[in-house]
Amino acid sequence: MSVSAAGYDLTPLTRDEIEQKAADLTEEERRVLLDHGTEHPFCGTLLDNKKTGAYHCRLCDLPLFSSNAKFDSGTGWPSFFQPFDPEHIRYLEDSSLGMTRTEIRCPRCDSHLGHVFPDGPPPTGQRYCLNSIAMVFREA
Repeated sequence: MSVSAAGYDLTPLTRDEIEQKAADLTEEERRVLLDHGTEHPFCGTLLDNKKTGAYHCRLCDLPLFSSNAKFDSGTGWPSFFQPFDPEHIRYLEDSSLGMTRTEIRCPRCDSHLGHVFPDGPPPTGQRYCLNSIAMVFREA
């Protein structure tokens, strides 16, 4: 078993476990999480959320981002300057749209979350740009 510094099990789920968890996803949730899609800007349900808590992976419930790291980037997607725990994000090079970006995925279930860009605020300078549909908010 692989455990993050924050104490969460990061053991990758099997294909069968992922399919079992994905059974109740909507068509749009499957398109974003499993097929690496993107929701339209300014339509996500978590964009304007100002409550205190944590944003978890919709598929496997791993905490991804804290509300303390959320900021308004003006891009139309929920944005964060750092993850809940650095081990709770997996990074991959993405050149699917004729440009090179860094895709972010859940390390446990491999769900597509969004992308990270080097134009965020201090202290990290990072902008983690997330699909609302990829997350569930758990109020503190």
